[in-house]
Amino acid sequence: MDDLDRALALARAPGLHVDQLRAAGALDEPLQLPGSGASRLRDRGLPAGIADWLAAPDAAALAADRQWLQSAGAMLILCNSEHYPPLLAEIPAAPVALYLLGDAGVLLSAQLAVVGSRNPTASGRRTAHEFAQFLARAGLTITSGLAVGIDAAAHEGALAAPGRTIGVQGCGLDQVYPPEHAPLARAILAQGGALLSEFPPGTPPRRDNFPRRNRLISGLAIGTLVVEAARQSGSLITAKLAATQGREVFAIPGSIHNPLARGCHDLIRQGARLVENALEILAELQIPYAKQDLAEHSSEASKGALPLQGLDKDYEILLDALGFEPASIDTLVERTGFPSSNLASMLLILELEGRVGPHTGGRYLRLQEGRQ
Repeated sequence: MDDLDRALALARAPGLHVDQLRAAGALDEPLQLPGSGASRLRDRGLPAGIADWLAAPDAAALAADRQWLQSAGAMLILCNSEHYPPLLAEIPAAPVALYLLGDAGVLLSAQLAVVGSRNPTASGRRTAHEFAQFLARAGLTITSGLAVGIDAAAHEGALAAPGRTIGVQGCGLDQVYPPEHAPLARAILAQGGALLSEFPPGTPPRRDNFPRRNRLISGLAIGTLVVEAARQSGSLITAKLAATQGREVFAIPGSIHNPLARGCHDLIRQGARLVENALEILAELQIPYAKQDLAEHSSEASKGALPLQGLDKDYEILLDALGFEPASIDTLVERTGFPSSNLASMLLILELEGRVGPHTGGRYLRLQEGRQ
């Protein structure tokens, strides 16, 4: 075996992690392990399954991995590499190897993880996009899981900055999951970001892969921001992992009537930092930023919303009646006295202007424009 085959063997070793390499005295020179005798590897404290694999790895699997790396232009980063993220190396059971598409340098940048619901409200999606855009413009790399919902909004916000973003996958990098995010993945790579996984090519997106993926998202970042999350969600797993890893956790509060705010409220009760604008995150993380570049954004962040410019009095009345909690047309009829037919057309106009968005159950939600 050459060094690449040895590295590929380590990457595929079942259950092998950095703590085991450290205990075996092989953290600095892990390539010495593949091809050694199984008994010798067990004597160094490696579990039997790992020792047996490293002693005689599947040559066909290694050949297929090598071919994929070369054809895809991908990189395999071992834990002793200069490209391996130092923050990730600090977490318990850190992965021995990472598969990467894109710019390896972005792994060493200051990252903020942004996570949340796969089924967010329109307001939550917008908030994730705006926070990510603002923070990426301030120099942070936005790291998330490429999932639908808040993850996608965070990646898109970072790209709009324009900034860099990392998509961490719960499957092999020979595929994009979900498949409909293939254009988003290409955009991430085109703008100097990266796609990352600890899973070898050919690994499908199994359910039990995602908690492992989540620990990478939090482990790569100096902090994790949760935008919207139900009480039972993978986003809360990521946030709790971040806390156990000694990283900052930020949560955006929401309406007491919104089930997707309850997870954030629980995190705040448990010690997460409540944030209402992105400047608070920069201040907490002591991230410097150019005031002249961000003055407009900080001004709007302090106000919370843009003024109602260009709207006549009826539209202002409607927005005031809508508030920032979902409301049905029937409710708005009661609050405003306007006929339902008028309200429907007014809401359509406000939706086209980006001031309101549809919500579940045929309701509408006012969007907090300008919130950073």
